[in-house]
Amino acid sequence: MKLKILIVDDEPQIRKQLKIGLGGYGYEVFTALNGLEAMSLAAQLSPDMMILDISFGSEPDGLEVCARVREWSKIPIIMLSVHDEEKTKVAALHAGADDYLTKPFGMEELHARILAILRRVMIEPSASSKAEIVVDALRIDLVNRLVYVEDEQVHLTPKEYDVLRLLATHPGKVMTHRAILNAVWGPSYEEMDHYVRVFINQIRKKLRENPLRNIRYILNEPGVGYRFISTR
Repeated sequence: MKLKILIVDDEPQIRKQLKIGLGGYGYEVFTALNGLEAMSLAAQLSPDMMILDISFGSEPDGLEVCARVREWSKIPIIMLSVHDEEKTKVAALHAGADDYLTKPFGMEELHARILAILRRVMIEPSASSKAEIVVDALRIDLVNRLVYVEDEQVHLTPKEYDVLRLLATHPGKVMTHRAILNAVWGPSYEEMDHYVRVFINQIRKKLRENPLRNIRYILNEPGVGYRFISTR
């Protein structure tokens, strides 16, 4: 089976060059010309690699696309840019990129970097890259950051969504109060346990949890934290 690579660049010449070049190495190549199309194709195709330009003529830019994809997928991402400044490279890596390549570049160098990343991925434990989580009546669209209960959209605040996404993308795993606070609010909030309790209660109400009818998505682990039920 051919490995699938998604190329994301708003320059037609670059897309064509990379599609022909990588196709010659035996990859199945798909292309997207902006960030919205990139996120949609990443969810639909589950590619083995994404090669992503850092800037587009429209929003979202490459950095935001990378960060958004990282919310639900560990797909390897190589970011491209005409800028060689350290701060640009650092921003790309902080957004979740695995590597960074400055334009112009040679096809042999790009292929060597692809192979290096794929070798590393092959020896690491496999990770789930689901674009959607469905548990009973609950559906979480990770690509568009939308939540539904019984096909009716649930309106969560950004922080509520981040807490739910963190728990739902680690089903069955106990997440401590400190781990949740660090991931969603940052290290300076690690002692604010009450934040988590308040937000969990708000989320539960919006998800229409009802213990009497055995509708529970977020389970308490007394004195430790919370656990999202395993997908079934």
